[in-house]
Amino acid sequence: MFGLNPAFIPGPTNIPDRLRAAMNVQTLDHRAPDFVSVFAPVLADLKKVFRTESGETFVFPASGTGGWEAAITNTLSPGDKVLVARYGMFSHRWIDMCQRHGLDVQVLECEWGSGAPADRFAEALAADSAQDIRAVLVTHNETATGVVSDVAAVRAAIDSADHPAMLFVDCVSSLGSMDFRMDDWGVDIAIAGSQKGFMLAAGAAILAASPRALEATERAGLKRCYFDFRDMRAANASGGFPYTPPLNLIFGLRESLAMLFEEGLDNVFARHHRLATGVRKAVDAWGLSLVAKSPELQSDSVSAIYVPEGFDSNALTDHAYERYGVSFGIGLGEMNGKAFRIGHLGALSDVMVLSGLATIEMAMKDLRYPIELGAGVAAAQEHFRNSTAAAIQAAA
Repeated sequence: MFGLNPAFIPGPTNIPDRLRAAMNVQTLDHRAPDFVSVFAPVLADLKKVFRTESGETFVFPASGTGGWEAAITNTLSPGDKVLVARYGMFSHRWIDMCQRHGLDVQVLECEWGSGAPADRFAEALAADSAQDIRAVLVTHNETATGVVSDVAAVRAAIDSADHPAMLFVDCVSSLGSMDFRMDDWGVDIAIAGSQKGFMLAAGAAILAASPRALEATERAGLKRCYFDFRDMRAANASGGFPYTPPLNLIFGLRESLAMLFEEGLDNVFARHHRLATGVRKAVDAWGLSLVAKSPELQSDSVSAIYVPEGFDSNALTDHAYERYGVSFGIGLGEMNGKAFRIGHLGALSDVMVLSGLATIEMAMKDLRYPIELGAGVAAAQEHFRNSTAAAIQAAA
């Protein structure tokens, strides 16, 4: 009733008051010099989050899906072959987009709960003796299953096959929450969005493109207009925009970057890992299982959790919202009805996560789940107490 309950969905995430205030701006002439003074530093600072020195950054008025479209239309031509693994709803949607654009999509089917199969990528690329595959597409953090993939291993697979394929990575639900190293991992295009780790409203697709990807824009034959890198680069060169920009999001992004740098990116990643571990401790205490098949695949921004046999995860998330006014992620695709998701990314603290765990515990108990009320919260509390004490001692 007061609008104070945080959402525990994996995006859009909770918006701090500081960022809500930053987005509350009056109309500004986006062709005036004072806009340039705001926008140009944003593009430069985004490179620090992507961890790239050679890449260029872009901000398009869109969601992450628009970023996917920008990536493929700026670099590929009709009939080009791309290699993609399907291991969740978002890798599936990227495949669907590629097919609608007339690309030749080679799909590696994987069990949901697994990650990007570097070994199978290596085999497929080695078998491509004509080197027809133009790009390998990877979802770094599969939001539907709570799985994070090893992007560096995929780049190693491409290199081991001595293949010229570009590497495109969806890092929408990982950038700004988990470490991402565009240059070190040899990523050619990375795609993010404003509504996840940047803690803003949805509406900005944020990309970084390598020099090789930018060179490919001159040969690409897919139709593009709104998402044309060339138009955006030409306008950005003088600090401008090729059409009306999302001013409120750009001002918000400037403040979001300031918040991330004030905390320190490594500290941001450590906080997300601590919060995620607390959630995983709670899941163990409930006697439930994560969708992620193994510990190294467990995401630090979202956990997908199987409900016991005979229970409906959609009924659980509906009940939590209707009874307690708190949102949790529903199961998507193959997980529909089988799993719910707890988003633990963005502007969250230990105390806020504990409130979410307590809420979903009450909802499960209401629906007669075989759990002990308070068990998950207690497990997370113990972890947070110990990890906070250890961090304080280390800093002393």
